[in-house]
Amino acid sequence: MAQVTVTIDGKAYRMACEEGQEAHLTELASEFDRYVGHLKGQFGEIGDLRITVMAGIMVMDEMAEINRRLAAAEAELAGFREGRDTVLSGVHNREEAVAHAISDLADRLNGITRKLTQRPAPQPQA
Repeated sequence: MAQVTVTIDGKAYRMACEEGQEAHLTELASEFDRYVGHLKGQFGEIGDLRITVMAGIMVMDEMAEINRRLAAAEAELAGFREGRDTVLSGVHNREEAVAHAISDLADRLNGITRKLTQRPAPQPQA
């Protein structure tokens, strides 16, 4: 396990993380520190624990909004996929109908050709 020291609200915290995740953890801590700093700017010194809880709730609120938007986007995507599948099914059905029509037309043309080739040629009149 790797260890990294992050700073939140001017205080250093030593944390463990997976190897290679140090930069990610540092960025997460930096982002959380911005929440804490924002709240301190709005409310002043109201206690570290209270500020930390408020920052955590803000993060969870943003996460809930992101999850709501993600669910809406996934539902919209599912609708698009369903629409695409419906269109593709319609195209397939039309292709089959055209193929059957062409086949029927070819059969009719073959029948006409057989009838024309079986008739005796007209005799010239004297």
